[in-house]
Amino acid sequence: MQLKEAKILVIDDDADVLTAMRLLLKPFVAEILTEKNPGNLTSIISEKKFDIIILDMNFNGLVNTGNEGIYWLNKIKEIAPDTNVILITAYGDIDLAIRSLKEGASDFIVKPWQNQKVIESIKEMVRIKKKTGSKSSKLHIEGGKIVGESEEIQEVFSKIQKVAPTDANILVLGENGTGKDLVAKAIHANSNRKNKAFVKVDVGALTSTLFESELFGYKKGAFTDAREDRKGRFEAANGGTLFLDEIGNISLRQQARLLTVLQNRHITPLGSNEMIPVDIRLICATNLDISELSDESKFRKDLIYRINTVDLIVPPLRDRGTDVTLLTRHFLDRYSEKYNKGPFKLDQSFLKKLKNHRFPGNVRELQFVIERTVIMCDSNLLKDSDLSFSPIESKLQSEEIQDMRLDTVEKNTILKVIDKNKGNISKSARELGITRAALYRRLDKYDL
Repeated sequence: MQLKEAKILVIDDDADVLTAMRLLLKPFVAEILTEKNPGNLTSIISEKKFDIIILDMNFNGLVNTGNEGIYWLNKIKEIAPDTNVILITAYGDIDLAIRSLKEGASDFIVKPWQNQKVIESIKEMVRIKKKTGSKSSKLHIEGGKIVGESEEIQEVFSKIQKVAPTDANILVLGENGTGKDLVAKAIHANSNRKNKAFVKVDVGALTSTLFESELFGYKKGAFTDAREDRKGRFEAANGGTLFLDEIGNISLRQQARLLTVLQNRHITPLGSNEMIPVDIRLICATNLDISELSDESKFRKDLIYRINTVDLIVPPLRDRGTDVTLLTRHFLDRYSEKYNKGPFKLDQSFLKKLKNHRFPGNVRELQFVIERTVIMCDSNLLKDSDLSFSPIESKLQSEEIQDMRLDTVEKNTILKVIDKNKGNISKSARELGITRAALYRRLDKYDL
C-alpha cells in the first residue's frame, strides 16, 4: 500500500485540531475523515475500514487523565484489530502515551506537534504495512492459515518459528477446537522437511489391532483380510513429519509399543521379522492437561519425555481478546465467497454478542457459527438477532463455574458501566454511586 492510497480517521473534540490535521494530510492521502464525538467511533469503523486512526487521549466533559484515550483505543482494537492507531497527547501525559503502546497503539504525537514528524510517522506505518502485509496476524501453512494477533497467539507463532527448523519432538496441548492440527501443519510447513510427507493419524480412535497395522503396516497374509502388503503410517512419513493426534487416549499397551519404536527408530510390520528403519519428525497432540498425562496409571512418564522435547500450548479462544473479531472477519470473507453473499457490515449488537460468548468450542465453534450466520442472514448488516450458538456449546458455557471473587465482580461492573456510558467517567461514577476520584482509583487498581 502507498501513502496516497491510505484512508485516515481523526477523532478529536477540538475543531481546530481536526482542521489542522485535515489540511496537513489531505494532499498526501486518499481520504481523511474527521469526527468530534468519540461516541460515534464504533459505528464509523464498523461500517468503513481505515488504515490509520489518529485519536486524542482527552475529551471535553471528562477529567483529563488520558484514560479516555486508552478506553477508545481498546474499542478500536476490538472492532478493527489490524488498524494502526496514533494517539495525540500533551507533554505531561508521556507516561500514559507509553502505556498506550503496550495496549496496542502504533505511535503517539505530542502537542504541539511538528508537521513533518506526523507525516513521517504515517509514512513509516504505511511502509511497514506494505512490507509485512498480513504476516503479523496470519501464519500461512499448506492448505490454510492460523489467524490472530493477540499476545497469546503471537507467542505460539514465535515458538513455531523457533522449533520448526529443528527435529525436536513436539507435544501440542490445547482444548478441542483450538487448532492443534493447524499448529502441527505450520511446524511441518516451516521445517526442513516441508517438501516431504506430512502424515496425520488419529491414534485415539484406533483399536489395539488397528493401532499396530495402521502405524507399522503389515505383510500379505498377516491376518484374514491382509490380501496384500501395506505400508504403515511411520513408513509413509519417512523423511517427513508424523502427527499423532489425541495421543492421550491410547492404552498403556499401545504406549509401550510406540515407545519401543521411538527408542529404536525402526518398525516391524505385522507378519514380518524384517526391521525397517524410519526417519520421522514426531508431533503429538492432546486435549488433556499435562498434569493428567503425568498420571502413571494412565500414561507412561518415559513416553511423555520421549514425545515432549518441547510442549506448545494453544490458548482457548476466550483468552485471545480481539482475535475473536479478527477471526470473525476472516470467516465472513471465506463464506461470503463460498455462498456468494455479502459484503457484510457488523452492527455493534452483533460484535457485543460475540464478545460476551465464551466459545467453549473455540475456533471451530466460531467457524461454524459464522458459516451458519452467512447462510441464514437476510441482510448485509449483521445484528445480534442473526447470531445463534449451538445449544450443545451453550449448555457447556452455562455449566462453567463463574469467577465470583469480589475484585472480579467489581472490575466487570465498572467495565460494563463505562461501556454503557461510552467512556464518560462522570456519568459512570454517578451511576456507580462513587466519586470520580474513587472511580479513577479503581481504574488504576485494575489497570483499566
